[in-house]
Amino acid sequence: MLRRLRETGPVGLVPLAWTFAIAAHNEVLGLQPVRIGHVVMSVLLLLFAILSWQDMTDGALLTWRRVIVVGFLITATGTAALFVEPPVEPVLAGVVCGWLVLPGLGLLDTGRRVAAYPRVYFAGGTLSLLGALVYAGGVVVGEPAVVTAGLGVGGVGQTAGIVAAAVGS
Repeated sequence: MLRRLRETGPVGLVPLAWTFAIAAHNEVLGLQPVRIGHVVMSVLLLLFAILSWQDMTDGALLTWRRVIVVGFLITATGTAALFVEPPVEPVLAGVVCGWLVLPGLGLLDTGRRVAAYPRVYFAGGTLSLLGALVYAGGVVVGEPAVVTAGLGVGGVGQTAGIVAAAVGS
């Protein structure tokens, strides 16, 4: 059961995480729920890495093990930045960009390695990287609608990729 949860859980968690990020950026959520969300995500990433380590030793799975490990470090950095008063906004924006870029690169790498749904992985990776550019542009110009669009585009791309992984496994 634990293995099945590790294989299918991200299909729900990825869009949930991006919905959460959009809600946080649009100030629908307060600081405390965002802090709690980061702590939970850090713990889930750490547990996933530990429990899946031996299953992710080569090919695309090794790429994703690396994404998860670096992602854990990025998330932990974001968690720390949230507990500083006031939260360190440039670090938090960097964390979000990291979570758009890392999986984007992972999806592109996966697309070149697998036979099942390579176009979905390429499209997902491209959307995730495009989302990072749009998000960063929105942050720089201070335009919340552009920030939200970047998060949405990246989230759709990553969701497509994780669905392809779940269907293909």
